[in-house]
Amino acid sequence: MRVFRLLLTASLVLGAPCAAQEFPDLRSQAGRLLGTPDPDTIEYPSGFPPTPAEIALGKTLFFDPRLSTDRTVSCATCHNPDLGLGDGLARSHGVNGAPTPRNAPHLHNLAWTPLLFWDGRAASLEEQALAPIQAPGEMAMDLPVLLARLNGVPHYQQAFQEVYGAGPATSTHLASALASFERSLVVRNTAYDRWQAGDDRALGPEAVRGLGLFLGKASCIDCHSGPNFSDGSFHNLGLGGTDRGRAAIVPGAAAEGAFKTPGLRNALLTAPYFHDGRIESLEAVVRFYNRGGDAPTPDPLVRPLGLTDREVLDLVAFLGALTEPLVIERPVLPPDGPCPPPVPGQGPRP
Repeated sequence: MRVFRLLLTASLVLGAPCAAQEFPDLRSQAGRLLGTPDPDTIEYPSGFPPTPAEIALGKTLFFDPRLSTDRTVSCATCHNPDLGLGDGLARSHGVNGAPTPRNAPHLHNLAWTPLLFWDGRAASLEEQALAPIQAPGEMAMDLPVLLARLNGVPHYQQAFQEVYGAGPATSTHLASALASFERSLVVRNTAYDRWQAGDDRALGPEAVRGLGLFLGKASCIDCHSGPNFSDGSFHNLGLGGTDRGRAAIVPGAAAEGAFKTPGLRNALLTAPYFHDGRIESLEAVVRFYNRGGDAPTPDPLVRPLGLTDREVLDLVAFLGALTEPLVIERPVLPPDGPCPPPVPGQGPRP
């Protein structure tokens, strides 16, 4: 069913002439309210972009299950590139096999995200990178044990020293490497971005109508604004449950049950949706908002929208036009000991 919906959305987005004549000012309006991410605006902690070697080190660490207690879970387990940097589960599974409290959020365009996690408890990618490693229900790893493990791997000894200088790897180095790789995960060349840049045929008529709805009748822009389609704020959707969301970090009635607005780039690839993964498709998400949610909520932005069935599908078509699958080649993980010499006649080992 999920594959069918992906193909359906793609068919709505691609291969049809633009219907921009129905919305003559739509491109300029979208340019003002949305736009496209600009890598030149990324603010790096050091003031300078990371080197390719630091990004490569972070990428290898991201895929390495050594970062978990029992060597079964890596960052890529919950943030799988083949699944839009999610894992396709309502709630991820940690080293103990038990489900984590929340759905794994995607990692696209986090370079511009000021607060991370569903509750916004991390203020930087460096802070975020170490949290799942240490969380008992996720990777359950003590940092001193992990650093001793990594410093015992010849490849990592050499790679950390190449990037950060002489001496053993530290938690600061580990966080910096992982964060540098995550900052490189930028989505900015979707069908919408090409249309915004002037390619009238990049969006089909359904997606153009959906953009008009996004900015107008559906009021999506109220929360999903800016180049990453998120206001960076927190909202209570009336989902209920015992998870306090933002209120566990910043106490107050306004934060109770409120969760961060996710960015919508590559949302087509990151089902299921919401902090607890309760909704399985983008169409179901749109219909949730169209009916004004499923329960009373203090957020005035959650209200019945009055969209017709065709308008719901047009809006889904536009959301599908925010897709740019990132091709991330999985690295060859280093062995615990020295690399064996190449076999004569077979060339060097990877």
